[in-house]
Amino acid sequence: MKRLLTSSLLAAGLALASGAQAATLLNVSYDVMRDFYKEYNAAFQKHWQAEGGDALTIQMSHGGSSKQARAVIDGLPADVITMNMATDINALADHGGLVPQNWATRLPGNSAPFTSATVFIVRKGNPKNLKDWPDLLKDGVEVVVPNPKTSGNGRYTYLSAWGYVLKNGGDENKAKEFVGKLFKQAPVLDTGGRAATTTFIQNQIGDVLVTFENEAEMIAREFGRGGFEVVYPSVSAEAEPPVAVVDKVVDKKGTRKQAEAYLKYLWSEEGQRIAADNYLRPRNPKILAEFADRFPKVEFLPVVKTFGEWPQIQKTHFNDGGVFDQVYSGQ
Repeated sequence: MKRLLTSSLLAAGLALASGAQAATLLNVSYDVMRDFYKEYNAAFQKHWQAEGGDALTIQMSHGGSSKQARAVIDGLPADVITMNMATDINALADHGGLVPQNWATRLPGNSAPFTSATVFIVRKGNPKNLKDWPDLLKDGVEVVVPNPKTSGNGRYTYLSAWGYVLKNGGDENKAKEFVGKLFKQAPVLDTGGRAATTTFIQNQIGDVLVTFENEAEMIAREFGRGGFEVVYPSVSAEAEPPVAVVDKVVDKKGTRKQAEAYLKYLWSEEGQRIAADNYLRPRNPKILAEFADRFPKVEFLPVVKTFGEWPQIQKTHFNDGGVFDQVYSGQ
């Protein structure tokens, strides 16, 4: 009896020890991806266990993308980082070598599993008749958009507006003037996309919210479809939200295998369908075609081809003292 009890206690101890060693992944992500990852994480865990993987807990952190990247640089132990533009993952390479400089080559499509467009969310009936970028500069129009210094959402708005001017025959000086006026129409610059949504939808501030198309669907699910309309402007910088394993963290924690599998599964058929369900444009052309009715055709501006490489974009436009600071402060 005593031996049996000892054996049972030993087995229980081993089980507890095994449970204590269950891996935990932390995904540090940007503001408007809560709904997508809530669904994706559950699907991945089911897939992981079906493949014989050990117990796995997935934790999330959401916020303005640049603010999130800074938190990881400052020590937040992200196993993976899922941002909305390359600059925020490049920052991890440049500060502390948390990821290698060639991180974008490790997964397909520059490590971006889906794309998105920038849209205008306007009040029901579109009372200010806002249809394209110049309409946002009309007198009296209040534009709700997050700060490009802290939010990729804001940076894509900036680049889309800048690209509109170039595409319509304007030069760099005209683009500067246009973007400067656009951001001066903003009554407040929130730090991230979800905070900007709160300002527009819940606080009822502003005439138009400029955000990603998947955020429009999330607003509809949370607040109902009756209070707003979605307008697609004539052009949009093509958002390619990239993902990366944070090498220094996973190698220290021993979670590389889990982290790599977690990101790789974003390109699976299930991962791509979950993206489409959440109004993110899947890379898989077959699945994109299946969901064509929810993705209007957009004239996308490829960011690198239009504006140059991401490190140069960041340095020129969004670093301290860059073009955004100049036009916003009226220099």
